[in-house]
Amino acid sequence: MDFGAALEMSCLQKQRSSCLPELPHCLKGTDVEIEIGEATTVSDPVDAQSIKRCFPLTCGQPLLHFVNSLSRTSISSQRKEKPALKVGVVFAGRQSPGGHNVVCGLYDAMKSHNADSSLIGFCGGTTGLFAQSFLHITEDVIATYRNQGGFGMLGRTVDQIRTTQQVNAALAACQSLNLNGLVIIGGVTSNTDAAQLAETFAEANCLTKVIGVPVTINGDLKNQFVEANVGFDTVSKVNSELVSNLCTDALSAEKYYYFIRLMGRRASHITLECALQSHPNMVILSEEVTASKLTLFDITKRICDAVQARANQDKYHGVILLPEGLIESIPEAYALLQDIHVLLKKGTQTDQISTNLSPWASALFESMPIFIKRQLLLSPESDESAQLSQIETEKILAQLVETEMEKRTQNGTYKGKKFNAICHFFGYQARGSLPSKFDCEYANALGNAAYHLISAGANGYMATVTNLKHDVSQWRAGGAPFTAMMTAQRILRGPGSALVGKPSIHPVAVELKGKPYELLLRDSERFLMDDLYANPGPIQYKGPGCDKKTISLSVEDPDYMGRLKELYASLNKVKSIVKPGCSQEILKVALSSMTSMVDILSVMSPDTNNKHL
Repeated sequence: MDFGAALEMSCLQKQRSSCLPELPHCLKGTDVEIEIGEATTVSDPVDAQSIKRCFPLTCGQPLLHFVNSLSRTSISSQRKEKPALKVGVVFAGRQSPGGHNVVCGLYDAMKSHNADSSLIGFCGGTTGLFAQSFLHITEDVIATYRNQGGFGMLGRTVDQIRTTQQVNAALAACQSLNLNGLVIIGGVTSNTDAAQLAETFAEANCLTKVIGVPVTINGDLKNQFVEANVGFDTVSKVNSELVSNLCTDALSAEKYYYFIRLMGRRASHITLECALQSHPNMVILSEEVTASKLTLFDITKRICDAVQARANQDKYHGVILLPEGLIESIPEAYALLQDIHVLLKKGTQTDQISTNLSPWASALFESMPIFIKRQLLLSPESDESAQLSQIETEKILAQLVETEMEKRTQNGTYKGKKFNAICHFFGYQARGSLPSKFDCEYANALGNAAYHLISAGANGYMATVTNLKHDVSQWRAGGAPFTAMMTAQRILRGPGSALVGKPSIHPVAVELKGKPYELLLRDSERFLMDDLYANPGPIQYKGPGCDKKTISLSVEDPDYMGRLKELYASLNKVKSIVKPGCSQEILKVALSSMTSMVDILSVMSPDTNNKHL
């Protein structure tokens, strides 16, 4: 592949490549300053010692905030021209719309603060990093790929930096090239690897500072500091349009049920967002199945009951959304996949898998259609999960529903027309799309923030941009340590025992008590029976609708970083009022209020000593 080469562009691509995304106010100009916040802890105090033990040099670092000089408050100034930097960037995750703009934002920031700075891009993902295969990113390269889809500028291959050999190769590359910073662009796995790399670099006294950027279509890299992932907005909007088009087709033909599986790995964020935008008749989320421990039989019955209820209203069409991770949420299917993966690791030939399975697992496997058997036997991904994009869960369910509806017809419990299903899988169509205006601006701001983190000497941080539901001018930028986002999963190995896994940044599932899911639940019965299909149309870049955010982002109030700053401002205000010489009444009220608050927080958090890591 000819990395960084010129592209054959349509009129729209040319127009988009000439557009410079707007930056948040806090990142504009050359007078960006660093505000050092409070030292961080971890979300679950139970994991504190484990994380501290694995990341002794990068754990407990403070939050960093960027402010423009017009709004600075007792901050270390950075107005003078900054020294020239040499930075490397690598696409470590799967392609996601907007990824190119992270590189563009990084390049623009570097050049605006010192024209002698240089940016190199590693070709072919982490494979290029290990082999020190790179290209010098120039103004021409940036002009070609700004606001464009895919990862064609640099490409990507292996999506991990995990083994000792890989980590050492990355260290050797950064030392050999004398890099001041390494920006790793990717999702949950890539940023966990970046955290380990940052710790290793610190231990080796390596000059290179490691910064991560949250780029993944799955939308599952979310926490107190990360409100959204680059690519999720675009993929949700493209898929919502495709789903809505099929809703319109179903309503027009009135004879097909569309079973649509959507990309998104184990979490169902894309499926939930598409449902909120397009209003299909039925949605089955992986998280619902896990919480209720639904079996294949349960899911099939639920769909069949819905089909029969609609038939009673003379409706023989519908649209059903399914996440690609659904198969791993079904208890018996998950257990089967785990058994298969164990045998594959042992080197068992695929034609011998069935005979080496336990009796119940073998029976389930043999009951599957031939095409599903082949897909279940595929080698697992690097994160040990099944190749979810290759397992056609929608076809399994469509066949099971068709069989059950035929049984109901034969025994007289269903008297409607014959059930007809058409299956689709949407994923690759959307992740190669031109990025939305939101993803272009968000990615550009993250790239800019990554530069400022490296310039400030920060290591082991993820670039963050928050307050995203508001206008781009009001977004807040900064950095949060990887370790503040980590948890250590515990795997039960028998009664009363638990195996503590290595601390990682884990994917976040759909919150069944969250506002987006509650919004879907509120209207689910109406969506099922009344055909309230909505079509958001194609992505807009100008005019009405161009600044529309995803519904999931719009209904939440996740500005964690902003609320933290408000809290500290309020505490400082209390200190300014309650000074030696204040009245007894003021002191009494302040002390009583603070004591009550400390008592409540001590109950809510086991970390009663209020110690930071």
